[in-house]
Amino acid sequence: MTYLLFCIGLVALFLGGEYLVRGASNIARHFNLSPMVIGLTIVGFGTSAPELLVSIQAAMAGQPAIAIGNVLGSNVANILLILGTSAAIAALMIPLRKVWRDLGVMVVATAALWIMLLDGSISRLDGVILLAGLAVFMGMAFFLGKEEPDLDAEPPSSMPISIAQTIGGLIVLVIGARLLVDSATEIARTFGVSEAVIGLTVVAVGTSLPELATSVIAAFRKQTEIAVGNVIGSNIFNIFSILGITALILPIPADPRFASADMPWVAGTALLLVLFAVLLKGIPRLAGVALLAIYAGYVALIMA
Repeated sequence: MTYLLFCIGLVALFLGGEYLVRGASNIARHFNLSPMVIGLTIVGFGTSAPELLVSIQAAMAGQPAIAIGNVLGSNVANILLILGTSAAIAALMIPLRKVWRDLGVMVVATAALWIMLLDGSISRLDGVILLAGLAVFMGMAFFLGKEEPDLDAEPPSSMPISIAQTIGGLIVLVIGARLLVDSATEIARTFGVSEAVIGLTVVAVGTSLPELATSVIAAFRKQTEIAVGNVIGSNIFNIFSILGITALILPIPADPRFASADMPWVAGTALLLVLFAVLLKGIPRLAGVALLAIYAGYVALIMA
């Protein structure tokens, strides 16, 4: 039964991702927002919903290692696994002139989280600071994300249909992620895997599958700006929103290993994405394969 729920969750994720990308793209066009902005905000926030639910539930259940490991592992998986897979399907363009602020916010958020973890907990004050950062990021994204409408483009679906597609896709994504995470965690525990490792791998990958489904589908549809924006936005939301809200509800104790062993990976992958954007203006297909190889090495290392 556990394996059946795992498969159902996987199918639900990809169906939800298809409708989310379609609906969000149409909403962006109605408001003359660029696909990058809609990926950074609506899609990025929506696909981070599973991480939020899992982290809050884990913190309240007395499992802080899963709450923090979920976010750190998801941010690593977003860049190495998700962008790697998407780039292997279709080379991703990263328009630096559109995303330099957002890449900067991602790096600052990562650095702030690392500093917060050094004292062994994420306090309620830390949560307030993280949520303030989220408010600033959202304001920047919407006010600076307008673009001229393309008069020659095919008219988007009506707003009610677009909203229904987006909300429906999000609901299916969350349900699918919940089924997959629960079943995958149960399978992992039968092998005696620790909570920290479960959070960094099984739960992190499981809650990142909405991002994977959304970015892969966007890559197949040649909407690479949504694929890239989804990952950048998700990484920012994971830190600012998920840990911010969770810490505001309940301060989160942090295992020392997160600051010493795991944050270097989170920071390193964030800087790697910045280098791709600055030096290559995107992620070629061969680089996508290399990212997948690095992710395989990362998982092998922390599972050892």
